Amino acid sequence: MTLHGYFRSTASWRVRIALGLKGLKAEQVFHHLRRGEQRAPDYLALNPQGLLPAFVTDDGEVLTQSLAIIEYLDEVAPSPALLPADPVLKAKVRAVAQVVACDIHPVQNLKVLARLRALGLSEDQVQAWAATTIEEGLDAIDQLLAHQPGPFAFGPEVTLADLFIVPQLGNARRFGVELRWPRLIALETACLELPAFADAAPGRQADAE
Repeated sequence: MTLHGYFRSTASWRVRIALGLKGLKAEQVFHHLRRGEQRAPDYLALNPQGLLPAFVTDDGEVLTQSLAIIEYLDEVAPSPALLPADPVLKAKVRAVAQVVACDIHPVQNLKVLARLRALGLSEDQVQAWAATTIEEGLDAIDQLLAHQPGPFAFGPEVTLADLFIVPQLGNARRFGVELRWPRLIALETACLELPAFADAAPGRQADAE
């Protein structure tokens, strides 16, 4: 298996955590986002969107989108399960993951921020856009988890939700967001005690700068 990613890509970070939790090994191929390496022709042949990550399975199939990749890994390596068996709880876990994957991350990634700059926004305005997007999303997640037991997002077991929240908190720090959510910080602390989360951190990757 091969994971095409970048140390600071939060989407790649999620997949690294999933691989670690499942005890799976994948060769890592790095594409520097700020140098535009994800738009090179050989990578676009793998992922026409020019986004990270892309994942190549044992039999050569190429998967894109971190949520789809992680759910694939959860099916081929079902232990530990990242989705609860209960249908309602499973939907709630997926919903929290999708707040990050669909609503926060896409509108504060490099491509969108570059377009804001191209429209003439100042760097302060661009950074404020990203920070506000993150704050609004994390406010919502905090409320969604308000009545869920810890230490993780949905109780005593790590779920898909944790794999999305922890990297997003890392991204929040990069944009100078004040982390005013004790519940989210507590689940992050619990997660980072697990080797799979600690080893997947950006600073521990071979391409870290």
